[in-house]
Amino acid sequence: MAYRTTQARTERDRALREHILECGMQQVAEGGFAALNMNGLASSAGVATGSLYRYFPGKGALAAEIFTRATRIEFDALASQFGQPGSAAQRLAGGIGQFAARAWHSRQLAYALIAEPVEPEVDEQRLRFREAYGELYCTLIREGNHDGSFSVEHVSLTASCLVGAVAEALVGPLSPQARAARASGLPSDSLESVTRALIRFSLRALGAKEHSA
Repeated sequence: MAYRTTQARTERDRALREHILECGMQQVAEGGFAALNMNGLASSAGVATGSLYRYFPGKGALAAEIFTRATRIEFDALASQFGQPGSAAQRLAGGIGQFAARAWHSRQLAYALIAEPVEPEVDEQRLRFREAYGELYCTLIREGNHDGSFSVEHVSLTASCLVGAVAEALVGPLSPQARAARASGLPSDSLESVTRALIRFSLRALGAKEHSA
């Protein structure tokens, strides 16, 4: 009986921790990491503030886990697109297009993941995922070299440059200033124009012909 009680408590703790993370993710999606605070999160999760510290030692650790969870979703989506049938150039174009579209759909969250100033714990996870994205691009570039889509000599270096280029290209359009301009009806880059330019740049950087995508 004691074992069953322990198991039940473990399940409750796991469910509550998951609930807290979901509430935290919602806060970040709505206002970025700046909007994430322990008191507000405790209120939205329906728990005492002190209870949060049973699961997370502080805001930095909590923010890092939210970042990891959200970024993993985007990483897996890109990996899935890169793994679709077709030439490497086609898969690159499809992956960048999907990545940009997903960022556009959740602009506040995407900006928070890519560029918002954050705690050191989150910056550490950003670096880890940047390296993971680099490996993902490396694999696709090597496949493109093999199928004739690309002509890349320094694969790892080129992959790192592409990861940085994609992120930097989206920072401006996703920034709070750009979102405010669009809300005010001021001219701004569209998703379509940004995506086309980013795909064109990426293909040319890999030595591919634009029409190959």
